[in-house]
Amino acid sequence: MISMFTPARLKLARQRRQLTAAALARELGVSPRSVSDYENGRREPADLAELARVLGFPVEFFTAAEPAELTEDVVSFRARAKLPARRRAGALAAGRLAIEFDAFLERRFTLPAVDVPIMDAAPSAAADAVREQWQLGSRPAPNLVHLLEAHGVRVFSLGVDHTDVDAFSFWHEGTPFVFLNTAKSAEHGRFDAAHELGHLVLHGGGRPLQHVDVEAEADTFASAMLMPDVDVLTYVPDDPSKDQVLRACPRWRVSPLALTRRLRELRQVGDDVYRSLCAELARLDADSDQARESSQLLAKVFRALREQGVTPHELAADLRLSTRELNNIVFGLVVTALPGRPGGLRLPGGPAAHLRLV
Repeated sequence: MISMFTPARLKLARQRRQLTAAALARELGVSPRSVSDYENGRREPADLAELARVLGFPVEFFTAAEPAELTEDVVSFRARAKLPARRRAGALAAGRLAIEFDAFLERRFTLPAVDVPIMDAAPSAAADAVREQWQLGSRPAPNLVHLLEAHGVRVFSLGVDHTDVDAFSFWHEGTPFVFLNTAKSAEHGRFDAAHELGHLVLHGGGRPLQHVDVEAEADTFASAMLMPDVDVLTYVPDDPSKDQVLRACPRWRVSPLALTRRLRELRQVGDDVYRSLCAELARLDADSDQARESSQLLAKVFRALREQGVTPHELAADLRLSTRELNNIVFGLVVTALPGRPGGLRLPGGPAAHLRLV
């Protein structure tokens, strides 16, 4: 019998792989009742190595301490359709793994302090207040991922197994987390990042996320955050043509439809022009070829670790994850690293490294 088995870790691994208990039982060649017994601590699996093989986690993952808790009621999902329960559970499991990774970062590095206000305000007013607090003025927002990280938001990526989730966010013990889908266009990713910031600001104070207006509120916040009214009114004429909208988009690095909706919010286009623009733009493949925004903080983390002689492969082993699993949540930065040396992770001692984000 395995004396150190942690039942909650089996459930977490199963959910991360988006498997039902019955599906996992078939893979293991046991009964669904056996899987239920394992996950509820009524008995322990006879072969952890087989669990590890089927679920793609190191054996050590199943004997680690209890994982972080993360419940669906505190998470906002930005999805193109209603997600099945197993898809939501898989995304939540990725969030729980990221919480554990962030705990490692907190121990090893001095990360930017959290500077994300929680407000009970109209979405546009809240966006203006955040812009003022972050000293952005009325100019276009810079790289959104870098901006969020500089103000204490932990930004991670979603793996290829979650292409139907655009983004999600949550607060955990006073720290804000955002997850972004890197398969989307650069413009889509910027809007998603601003949208999730809207959830953190507007819905982070215990307000139920199930009320009907939360997604519309976050969209309005994102529009105002990315495209401040003074700047838009200055650079885009009233009732612009399709070509004028297309030429203006690169200034804010947003999609033409996002800019058109912002013009409608600001009453800079009439009803007929708005409908015409939407119809014309919907027929275009209007995404640019600009690079997708990625993490500056995580890139600096892996650079600092390499300078200390620690590879991401060793880090993954210390976190009891596969390098593929780690790579899924860190914007693919692991694949650029050198293979790890035998013997596991040996982190040097000394004070925590300070990461400066500009």
